[in-house]
Amino acid sequence: MNPIFEINQHDLVNAWQAKLPLMLDPSDKAEVRADEANENSIRIHIDTAGRQMYSFDFECAYMDAREVRVDLVDVERDGRAVQEYTEVIQDLAGGYKRHLHECAQSLHEVTNPT
Repeated sequence: MNPIFEINQHDLVNAWQAKLPLMLDPSDKAEVRADEANENSIRIHIDTAGRQMYSFDFECAYMDAREVRVDLVDVERDGRAVQEYTEVIQDLAGGYKRHLHECAQSLHEVTNPT
């Protein structure tokens, strides 16, 4: 499959790694890495702040230079898989998805430099 647009995944990961922590709670921890299976995607791991000890894994796939699709891949609590469909998890994941979309919007100079 040919990509819809050209994107430098290394530059994208670096830009996300620099910008995303500014959009999250200061005590949340985020790690951004390249998705080796899809050059137009990145993988994001977020450890939540506080005693809840949740961690979320997201795939952020660029559909084009302006649009991203954010999918929740996995949720763990204290290192153990948990049910993703509880209200608490859906609320937390929804908040993180909004932050991820905001981060993508703020990085248009990387994905659409013209």
